[in-house]
Amino acid sequence: MDALPAGSAGARSSTSDLNVALRECMAALDLFLNNKFSDALASLQAKTKDSMYHALTYATILEMQAMMTFDPQDILNAGNTMKEAQATCQRFRKKSTVADSINNLVHRQSLEHFTEEEIHAEICYAECLLQRAALTFLQDENMVSFIKGGIKVRNSYQTYRELDSLIQSPHYVKGENHLHFEGGVKLGVGAFNLTLSMFPARILRLLEFVGFSGNKEHGLLQLQEGASSYSFRSVLCTMLLLCYHTFMTFVLGTGKGNIEEAEKLLKPYLARYPKGAIFLFFAGRIETLKGNIDAAVSRYEECCEAQQYWKQFHHMCYWELMWCFTYKRQWKMAFFYADLLSKENTWSKATYIYMKAAYLSMFGPDDCSPFGDSEVELFRIVPSLKLKIAGKSLPTEKFAIRKARRYLSSNPIPLPVPPLEMMYIWNGYAVIGKCPNLTEGMLETLNEAEEALARSSATELLADDRCVVKLLKGLCFKHLGKISEAEDHFNYIYLNEKKIKYDHYLIPNALLELAILYLDQDRREEAIKLLEKAKQNYKNYSMETRTHFRIQAALHQAKSAPENGMHCGASAVS
Repeated sequence: MDALPAGSAGARSSTSDLNVALRECMAALDLFLNNKFSDALASLQAKTKDSMYHALTYATILEMQAMMTFDPQDILNAGNTMKEAQATCQRFRKKSTVADSINNLVHRQSLEHFTEEEIHAEICYAECLLQRAALTFLQDENMVSFIKGGIKVRNSYQTYRELDSLIQSPHYVKGENHLHFEGGVKLGVGAFNLTLSMFPARILRLLEFVGFSGNKEHGLLQLQEGASSYSFRSVLCTMLLLCYHTFMTFVLGTGKGNIEEAEKLLKPYLARYPKGAIFLFFAGRIETLKGNIDAAVSRYEECCEAQQYWKQFHHMCYWELMWCFTYKRQWKMAFFYADLLSKENTWSKATYIYMKAAYLSMFGPDDCSPFGDSEVELFRIVPSLKLKIAGKSLPTEKFAIRKARRYLSSNPIPLPVPPLEMMYIWNGYAVIGKCPNLTEGMLETLNEAEEALARSSATELLADDRCVVKLLKGLCFKHLGKISEAEDHFNYIYLNEKKIKYDHYLIPNALLELAILYLDQDRREEAIKLLEKAKQNYKNYSMETRTHFRIQAALHQAKSAPENGMHCGASAVS
């Protein structure tokens, strides 16, 4: 561009300001990725009221912290700062509606009416709205807040669509900072398409009613292109892809993340930022998903040693380390990290105390309890620790509280394998499935639990407890290639549906796991029937939204062609 007449002093001035701002903001991001968190924020703060890119970058760094720590105060601070950044961006926008203005541009009308700065203001404003929407999802997995904030989300979505149309227009003239603008469009279009494609059908229907739709493949392609070009948003595109391949596909999907793709994306950043805490963390996560648990532990420990300023980031590593030692059945080490989290982190005290009690329940008769903690007493205090973020309880916390309630009686019936059940909620069996020795070890523990249940006297909870163990054993059998045994175990739960008194989540999840088993055998029609049954016939059970996300992912897999092996280029790091 300039979209203003070529000799305009105003155009030259705004472009110059934009160049300086982008250069300074990329330098700040570089500091942030080098663990110089306070330096990065300090370099931006003075201009957050006067520069849209300084305001956006400052708020984005705080949001990245919130996304990585789940700390309620971090989430609140990031939300307030992003709102202020949005107000700063608003001052640079053209004083007319986005749709009208850009419609004029696309149709070769009023080209002189938009400066490059004003077009960048649109992308920054849309990004603020997008990031605020992401924070509401972080606070409320059930999507109520997200849908209630539909006008904000819709405005962001529509702006990205219009800007994407602008870039495709033959009449659009590229400005000096076009790559940064285009990177912003790819980030937004990619993020919307990818996340909307993951939403459960019932939520998607609500969103599509107001004009939303998502295409997973298009979203991935946009983010891949954004990650491989050198722009201000390259690292954000890369981090979103890393989150998708290493977390979202596991926690909210069927565990079909593209780990090779994640490694390829991460490699150049690890080379440039060998001590960068964020990249060491993702390196640890990739090793975990490859089944290299010892290598993962080393990466997480390295990540903690790399910086001491941002202590909350250590807690993300503690959470992953807790699960690594769970996979290895090293209950004392897992307890140690659950204990650290319960004392240092505020995300969910109820979940952390529940996990401490869960690990104590796995100790052998000769193991002494660290710090003299009592398993029963810990379980009993879990319900009193309920926390609300943005007026909503965390789904994981609700699950822990429901499970812990049985210990409130004077003569409680113990949970059979509480850490292994919570491990399912976080899709940990898809992780250990890469390692036959870990899976066989877990199966051994589950067999012992099943034998203990067979010896116990009949209670109203016996059917629930047996079905919990059956579900987890079925997953182990599946990953060990014992398909008929896995199928029998999942079917057992469905056939005993009427006997289950409290753990109603088991039935739709057993149907889901049986459907995924059938998908792996290319029995698509049978799988789809089971998924539809799980989706339509059950409601008001624990972790329902997460189960619906997984059902949606399995349906997408069932109804789409086999993966075409699409790969992206290397990340852009200069």
